[in-house]
Amino acid sequence: MIIITGAAGFIGSCLVSKLNLEGFVDLILVDDFTKTYKEKNLINAKYTEKVERMQFFDWAKGKENQIQFVFHIGARTDTTEFDTLIFDELNLHYSQTLWNYCVQGGIPLVYASSAATYGMGEFGFNDEIVNDEILKPLNPYGLSKLQFDCWAKAQERKPFFWAGFKFFNVYGPNEYHKGRMASVVFHAFNQIKANNELKLFKSHHPDYKDGEQKRDFVYVKDVVNVLFNAMIMRSESGIYNLGSGNARTFNEMAMAIFSAMQIPTKISYFDTPIDIRNTYQYFTEANMNKLKKAGFFSDFMTIEEGVKDYIQQYLQTNQYL
Repeated sequence: MIIITGAAGFIGSCLVSKLNLEGFVDLILVDDFTKTYKEKNLINAKYTEKVERMQFFDWAKGKENQIQFVFHIGARTDTTEFDTLIFDELNLHYSQTLWNYCVQGGIPLVYASSAATYGMGEFGFNDEIVNDEILKPLNPYGLSKLQFDCWAKAQERKPFFWAGFKFFNVYGPNEYHKGRMASVVFHAFNQIKANNELKLFKSHHPDYKDGEQKRDFVYVKDVVNVLFNAMIMRSESGIYNLGSGNARTFNEMAMAIFSAMQIPTKISYFDTPIDIRNTYQYFTEANMNKLKKAGFFSDFMTIEEGVKDYIQQYLQTNQYL
C-alpha cells in the first residue's frame, strides 16, 4: 500500500489521480477529513481507506511491512498565518515523527518542501543551499519548511530513499477550495470571467516594467509526474527544486489566460499595497539542474499549454482531476 498525506488537498489529490492512472489503487489517504469542502477533490479517486491525520500513527503501528511508499504532501500552507505553534505541530513535529516511522520501518519517503524557504531569493534559488543561517523565509510557513529540510539533512538515520521537493508556483485543477491561497492563475481566471479585465500590480522596481515581474509557474500535472518518477526510480536521495525552471512574466500568464478563454486581452495595473511592497518578489526561478541529473525530470508544459489545459478542461466546466 501507498500512503498519501494531504490526500484531499490540491497537490495530494492530483497525486492520487496520477497514481490511479498508473494502476495504483491500494492507497491510504491521510488528511483532516472533517474539512468537507475538500471532498470533491477525491470524487474520482480509487483507494483502500481514509485515515484521519491525527489518528494516522496509531493506525500505522505494526503495518510497516505492508507499506511500500509514503508521500508526505500534507502541511499547513497558509502564508498569512503567524501562529508558529501551528506550524511547529503540523509542519515540523508531525513530519519528524513520520520520518522516524519510515526510518524504523525501512520505508521510502517523499515529502513536500517549498520555494518559500528561499525568502526574497537574495541568495538565488539553488537547492544545494539548505541552511537556516543563510536562507531567510518571509513567514512562519516558509520557516517551518526550511527547519524540516535542515533537520532531515542533519539526521544520521535516514530512509533508504528520501526526497524533499521545493514546490514553486503550482497551479492547476483541484485548488477550488484554497480561497485566497489558490494560485494567481485561478484568481486571474475568475477576475477575467467576472470583468473581462485583469488588474495586476504595478512595478515599483526600476529593472521591471509593469506586469513584467516574473514567477516560476509550474502545472500541477507536471509536479505529480515528478513525484511519481521519484517513487519509481528512487535514484538519488536529497532535496530538489520543483518548478518549471523557466520564469515567465505576469503579462505572459495573463495573455495565456485571455487566449485560453478566447476573449480580447485587457490588462490594467495598480499600485502594490504599501504593507507588502518591501517584501514583494520580482523574480523566482527554480534551478532544475539537480532534478534533471537525478533523472526525475520530464518535459514540462509551457505556461501557455498548462493554462489552456487548466482553463478549458477544468475551470470553465468546474471539473476535477
